[in-house]
This record gives sequence, structure tokens and C-alpha cells, in this order.
Amino acid sequence: MIMKKIISHIIRTMVILAMAVTVTGCGSSTDEAGGGKESAYADALSVLTAVVGAYTGDDLFAMYGGDQANAVMDAPGKFDISKTQELELTLGLPPEQAGSVDDAASMVHLMNANTFTGAVYHLKDGTDKEAFAEAFKTYTMGRQWICGQPDTLLIVDVDGAYVITAYGEAETMELFKSNALSALTGAQVMLESPIA
Repeated sequence: MIMKKIISHIIRTMVILAMAVTVTGCGSSTDEAGGGKESAYADALSVLTAVVGAYTGDDLFAMYGGDQANAVMDAPGKFDISKTQELELTLGLPPEQAGSVDDAASMVHLMNANTFTGAVYHLKDGTDKEAFAEAFKTYTMGRQWICGQPDTLLIVDVDGAYVITAYGEAETMELFKSNALSALTGAQVMLESPIA
């Protein structure tokens, strides 16, 4: 009798766990606001790597990627999102938006960050992409620039799961935009603005 109750309890527990996994799995791909949407890309770094792959040899500029402790040369790099001050200083992420991201990667012009700085962020579930983009724009427009001011700000939505932010010299930005839109599945410009 006791064995029968134990087996019955184990079976019920397994059924409940299977239902929970199924419900959780179904719900994870329906979040339209931010990071919960499934993506064609494994992580933020794979998004930037795809864009860099669209450049021809003559058009690709010297760059570094990633945060200071994990910097890579001549390629995009993964950025440690726990380094919130570095996210702000290097990539221009507004401090109040640091809690909205759970993955990041970057590529920055080797000679002058104002010539080109680009980042990809995976937004956490429930993050409003439009509000994120607007906060980034407001913060960028209010910055004090050293060594010249970038010409253009660009924000791109990548298949509903990632957001690219980039600023820099107009011609460099136009080429980056063209490569991003052609190389990335589901990429759409959310915002493009001169930096005044």
C-alpha cells in the first residue's frame, strides 16, 4: 500500500513537472517587448560578427571589440555587462539602462571611438525596445564629446531580440547600416538621427 502511494506520488510529480516545462517553453518565445523573443542569433557577438562578415576587405576599418579586460583586436568582442561604468564610458549606454540588458558585444574604431562605436544588446524579457532606443538617443544627444563629435546615431532592431546602437562619422555609419541591414535576418532601423 505504501509503495503504491509512493509510485502514485512520483508519477503525479513527473506529470506536473512535464506540464510546467511545456508551458514555460511555449511562453518563452512570445514576448514582443524585448529579450524573450527567439532569435536567429545565439548571442550579441554573433550579431556583430555577421555584420563584420558583410564588409569587403577595403571597407573594413581597424577595430577592437569587448571590454578592457577581454579586448580582442580586429574583431567584435563580447562585453561583460557587469561592467556598467565601462558600458557607459565606452559604448554610451545610459546608466539607467544597464539593468535592461543580459548580453552585449561591441566593435569600436581603433583610432577614434567617435569615428565609429557600435554595440549589440540583448534586452531582458519585458524591456520596452522603443523606450530603450529613446533613452539611448536622449543620452547620446546630451553627451560631451572629446576628440570631435560623431555625425550620426543609428539604432537597429534585429529580429525583435537584439538592439544595435552605433554612432560615428557619416560615411562609416552609412556603410555599417547597409551591411547590417543586408547581413542580419529581420533587421530594421528603429532610429537614425544626426548628432547635434
